[in-house]
Amino acid sequence: MNWKMDIQVGDILKLKKKHPCGSAEWEVLRIGMDFRLKCMGCGHQIMIARTAAEKNIREIKKPGENP
Repeated sequence: MNWKMDIQVGDILKLKKKHPCGSAEWEVLRIGMDFRLKCMGCGHQIMIARTAAEKNIREIKKPGENP
C-alpha cells in the first residue's frame, strides 16, 4: 500500500498488543521513519518502525476528542 495514516504528534494510539503494565494506549512523541511512543500506563518510551506501528494500530484518538 502506498498510503500513510494521518498520525500526528500528541495522538493516542490504541495498539493490538498490550504493554506488560496492562495498557494498550500509547502517546505519539515523534514521527518519521520510526515512531517514539510513550506508554499511557507506566510512561515507558519505545522507538518502533512506522510499518510495524501502522500494522498494529486498532484506533487513533486525536487530542481534544471526546472518548
